[in-house]
Parts: sequence; structure tokens; C-alpha cells
Amino acid sequence: MKKTISLLLIICFFVSNCAFAITDKKVKEKKKETPKVTAVKNKFEYINIEWWAKFNDENLNKYIQLAVNNNYDLKMATNVVEEYYQSIKIQRAHELPQVSAGFAPAFVSSRSFEQMRMNRNNSLFAVPVIVSYEADIFLKNPDKTKSAKKTYEISLTDERASYISIVSAVGSLYFNIVKLNKLIETQETIVNCRKEISDLMDLSNKEGLVSTFETVRANESYILGNTHLTEYKKQREYLLNKLAVLIGASPEEAESLEITPYDDISFDGIIPDEISSEIITKRPDYIRSEKMLEKAGIDVRVARKEFLPTIPIFGAMVFNAGKLGSLFTTSNMLWAAGGNVLASLYTGGAKKANLKIKKAEFERVLNNYKKTNLTAIQEVNDALASVKYDTKKLDDNLQNIELETKAFELTKLKYDEGVASRLDLMQREENLMNINQMLVNEKMNCYLDYISLYKATGAGI
Repeated sequence: MKKTISLLLIICFFVSNCAFAITDKKVKEKKKETPKVTAVKNKFEYINIEWWAKFNDENLNKYIQLAVNNNYDLKMATNVVEEYYQSIKIQRAHELPQVSAGFAPAFVSSRSFEQMRMNRNNSLFAVPVIVSYEADIFLKNPDKTKSAKKTYEISLTDERASYISIVSAVGSLYFNIVKLNKLIETQETIVNCRKEISDLMDLSNKEGLVSTFETVRANESYILGNTHLTEYKKQREYLLNKLAVLIGASPEEAESLEITPYDDISFDGIIPDEISSEIITKRPDYIRSEKMLEKAGIDVRVARKEFLPTIPIFGAMVFNAGKLGSLFTTSNMLWAAGGNVLASLYTGGAKKANLKIKKAEFERVLNNYKKTNLTAIQEVNDALASVKYDTKKLDDNLQNIELETKAFELTKLKYDEGVASRLDLMQREENLMNINQMLVNEKMNCYLDYISLYKATGAGI
């Protein structure tokens, strides 16, 4: 009677999942000593921080460091890496035996008149232990573990791509703010010039020296200059707010962000005229496409092995006694072990369809790999072309600014000698400021091109 009840308790225990994992203390200690696998010890290795130092800007370096440490998108990318790392452990656990145990007390009461009269009741205590293991002779689970590892490696490349992207965004925003600060400064000079020109035109119109049409045009130019100044200030405020968020600060702190003046920034790095196509192998998206291709191949192999039979092995042992004191004795122990071979005879075509899906995924990933190669080369070439032509435009504007500066100095000299009018001087100064703005745009565009090339090469320049 006790043996029958004990076996029933094992079945109930197994079905109801009232189990807990038995972990050896030595295994726990060993796991604590095992170092955690991480992409890099220092996240700054992702972004080639030495390259950013070539701009010789302490504020830029400070904001890049703040972004690496505080940006929430980057923190989430690191969280995803941790999730996939733990997924490897879950999958690896499927390769190991599963052990569960529990405690199952019972109370057996007989309904016979004689036993009721004698008030005889039987207590029963059982400790079932169940072991299950799949004899994976076809190595399906190890292949699934390899697939999980590839997913983890893909998450590492995604994390690196996120760091490069965020840091590039910080650099681009920063230089756009530097540009806007300089444009605002020159635009204020332009507005002052146009204001004075407008006043002079009003006086000249009253004296009949210029037409009303010319006077109106001068007033319109002054108003338009104010409009441009307001727009520049609005854009700067937007960019400051974005920069604050990227570095993990509140937008309320945006106005307090320190920006190095335009004239104090210089780049002392070397931008190559040509770059080997091998540089694309350092790009995160290229590495990601390779890992995805490897994973897709493993998944196809796993789908094929799903057609093979499984060989589950199980064992059960129960300590069974009417008193707790005699529970763990060999005389009160029952055990059983067995195994079987299971093969799917009919699944409605599910496994065949799954194999076809995995093959289609492999072809899709292969095409994505080829596309990634072409896109990467295109982006590097585009970035090099932008650097080349924007540098040429910058050189042309440097020549223009020299000529316009000389023209302004000559006009000022004529004004001092009484040969040129105040109106001529103001118009020449306005022209100088307009060309100066063009120069600011071209110089900052070159810096933005450098960042685009940095990003296109996967921070490999």
C-alpha cells in the first residue's frame, strides 16, 4: 500500500511541477569565480576616443565622455547585450541533466469499523527525486547553443554601432551649435549694418538723393536680417536641447552648456585621400551581417536535425516511510530508471515547413550581407567625396574672404580720407560679413564630413 501511494506521489509531484532545482554548493562557488563575458572592459574602445582628441576641444571631449557614460540609449543597448548573454546560459542548461526534488507528506485513513474503533491512522512521508536528460547524440542542443552565442555576438555589434552613432550625433550637434554661435555673431553685425544703412537711406530719401523704392528695399533687408537672426537663435536652442538629452542632462540645463568659440577650434588630424575597401570590415553592420549569416547556417542545420529522433532518459527515486525518523533509509527507498527513443511520424508538414523557412532566412541574410558590403563601400566613397569637394569649397571661400577683407580695408581708408561715404562703408562691411558666414558654413561642413567619414569607417580612421 505504501509503495503504491509513493509512486502516485511521484507522479503528482512531477505533473504539478512542485520542484526546486538542486544546486551543488561547489558549483555555485565555481560560477562566481568564472569571469563574465563582455565586449570590452572600457566602452571608450568602441569609439576611438583618440580621434576626437584631434579637434583640440576640451568641451567636445567632455560631452563625448558624458554621452558614453550617461546616454540612456547606450545603457539600453548594454542591457540588450546582457539579456542575450543570459540567453546563452539558458540554452546551455538544456544540454545538462535536470534534477528536481520535493517533499510530499500524506495522511492515510482506513474506513474499516475495527480500525475506526481502534482509531488507527497511517501517516506517510515521501521525498521524490527526479532526474531527466536527453541523450543528444545528434548534437542538436549544442548547435542551438552556438546559435544563441551568435545572437549574443550580434548584440555586441549592435551595441558598438549604437556607441559610434550616438557619439557621432554628439559631435555633429556640437559643431552645428558652434556654427550657429558664429552665425549669430556675424548676423548681429549684419543687422547693425543694415540698420545703419536703412537710417542713411531714410535721410537720403528725405533729401531727394535716393528713391523711395531703394529706401523700402533697405528697410526690407533690415527686417529680413532680423528674421534670420531669430531663426538662428531658435535653431541653436533646439540643438542645445538635443545635445543635453544625448549627454544624459535635462534640457533645462541646455543654456548652461559650454561651447568653444568657432575661432578656437582646429583639427590637426590627417584625413586620407583614399581608403582601402578593407576598412569596411571594421564596420559594426558588416560584422553583424557576417554573424547573422553564420547564425542562419546553424539554424538550417538545427532544422534538419529536428527530423531525427530524440532519446530522453529519466530516473526517479523516492524515500518513503511512515515516520520522519526512518525516512532516509535504504529499506524505505524506491528507484526506477529508463529511457526511450521518440521519432515524429507525422507532424502535418510542420518540420518540413520550418526547414524551408530557415533556408529562406539564410538566403535573405546572404543577400543582406552582399547589400551591406555594397552600401558600406558607397558610404565610405560618399564621405571621401564630401571631404574632397567641401575642402575645395573652403579653400575658395578663404580666397574670397581675403579679397573681400582687402576691399573693405580700402573702402575704410577711403572713408577716413573722405572719398567714400558712410553708406559705401556699411555696404562693404555687410558683404564681408556675408562671405564670412559662407566661410563658417564651409569650415563646419568639413568637420561634419570628417565625422561622416569616421562613422562610415566604423570609427576606424
